[in-house]
Parts: sequence; structure tokens; C-alpha cells
Amino acid sequence: MTQPHDLLFKALSDPTRRAIFERLCREGEQTVGVLTRAAAISQPAVSRHLGILRQAGLVRDRQDGRRTHYSAQVAALAPLSDWTGQMTGFWEARFDALENLLERMDQ
Repeated sequence: MTQPHDLLFKALSDPTRRAIFERLCREGEQTVGVLTRAAAISQPAVSRHLGILRQAGLVRDRQDGRRTHYSAQVAALAPLSDWTGQMTGFWEARFDALENLLERMDQ
């Protein structure tokens, strides 16, 4: 079964997609043309990346005549944030247990 964070990790695993998402987060809504100029890749490639980001819920598109505007959906990162929080707790507990073991071994 696919978990919500699986789609997010997959979408953000590509450096170009991360850069597009980060640009939308920093600079707000952008058209494909503006994103294409900044990405230094072809417009079809940018559109494919945006499609993957959209599937993951990381971007939303809005039509304005012939232009499509994209905006970041930062709230979509919540499952990823939740997962990393869980993993942080897991590893902190493991390191605490290791520290206790090492202290007992030193005695």
C-alpha cells in the first residue's frame, strides 16, 4: 500500500522537481514559461515535472486563458513532516538505549 509520504519522497527525489517546488515556495505563483526559463530545461520537461508535483499534491494549477499558473501547496508536506518526526523519535530512543548500554559497559 502506498503511504502519503511515498509520493512526496518520489516527487521530491528529483533535484529539478525540488528546485521547481522551492522556487514556487519562495516566489509564489508562476507560469510554466517563467519556470522553464529558470530551470534551463525544455517546457515539456518542466510540464512533466509539474505533473508529478501535482500528483503528489505539492502544486496546484490555475488556468488563466491560455496560461497555466502553478503555486506551491506547502501543507502537502505534512505527511512527510509527520514521518520524519516519527523517525526522529525512533532514532532518539535507540541512541538513548545505546548510550545507557555503553554507560553500563564502562562500569
